[in-house]
Amino acid sequence: MGPLAGLRVLEFAGLGPGPFCAMLLADLGAEVLRIDRADAPPGHRAEVLKRGRRSVAIDLKSPQGAAAALRLVDRADALIEGFHPGVMERMGLGPEPCLARNPRLAYGRMTGWGQDGPLAPTAGHDINYIALTGALWATGRADDPPPPPLNLVGDFGGGGMLLAVGLLAAILNARATGRGQVVDAAMTDGSALLMAMFQGMAAQGRWRNARGANLLDGAAPFYDSYRCSDGRHVAVGAIEPTFFAALLAGLGLDPARFAERMDPARWPVLKAEIAAAFAIRTRDDWAAAFAGSDACVTPVLDLDEAPAHPHNRARGTFVTRDGVVQAAPAPRFSETPAALDRPPPHAGEHTDAALADWGFSASEITDLHVAGAIRARSEGAF
Repeated sequence: MGPLAGLRVLEFAGLGPGPFCAMLLADLGAEVLRIDRADAPPGHRAEVLKRGRRSVAIDLKSPQGAAAALRLVDRADALIEGFHPGVMERMGLGPEPCLARNPRLAYGRMTGWGQDGPLAPTAGHDINYIALTGALWATGRADDPPPPPLNLVGDFGGGGMLLAVGLLAAILNARATGRGQVVDAAMTDGSALLMAMFQGMAAQGRWRNARGANLLDGAAPFYDSYRCSDGRHVAVGAIEPTFFAALLAGLGLDPARFAERMDPARWPVLKAEIAAAFAIRTRDDWAAAFAGSDACVTPVLDLDEAPAHPHNRARGTFVTRDGVVQAAPAPRFSETPAALDRPPPHAGEHTDAALADWGFSASEITDLHVAGAIRARSEGAF
């Protein structure tokens, strides 16, 4: 099912953005085969980023295991790896041998710093990658250290999502030209790309090079979160004049006092008045008061509350699979709807069956077991 049905993707197990990219492709119907380490722990059914694919356990450090992985490359449209630069090459699985065997392959590489540059061989995490592109610095309050925006900007938005787009573009190009290529997806590049609008606004003089001083970074009174009487919060995004007027009407505030709402010098005073108004009632009281209006006021929901919100329930934004609440596949397709067809696999859960489906004979699979190059969970090896 899904618009990517028929696409075959080989995923070398990694952390964060690589599995997220593989999950996106699997959600949309691609057949994704995950290569786990031969000594990997079994994993957990609640590891949502692993959903939608099968797992084979291969010892890539053994000659037989590396050769088996190369055999799988023969039948793949795309490959995902997230190791440090040079690791795949040392295992004999770098772009050169893979593209020699499969010239149409889209070879996807997911790293923080990229495949080259002075920082390429060094360690890092999401917070480091977004720090180097201005994305972290621009986040948060003026007088506080920049808070980590989870790992949404580097790992997932600027990493896994960017790699998914790059792989699909490379696959389309390979179908037109017959030539595959390497897709070098770096989280530094991706997080810089996500800042494009703000770079453009700054060039136009519409964005100050200061944190907590701009239209969309929490400085403006009409674009921020406010604490309510119960300690919970509402989010306000009433940027346009009509939306702001609806906000003031719902709060019972005099519009005349907010005539200079676009003057940054007045923002602290105006924000204080709005904060005082929100502080007199609970979050859910305000949510009910603004329900159905264009004031752009919504409750700030926690992880348990979000799936139960009427809008999310009506759209099926969240689903429960094997007792685990998780986001449904997105986006929506009118003709080829996506679906969750497999739970997250245990490492090596499908070793024998998947290898057979990808062209290995029964005797070849047996030989790989004898050599210790592959393992199946059913053998008790985990």
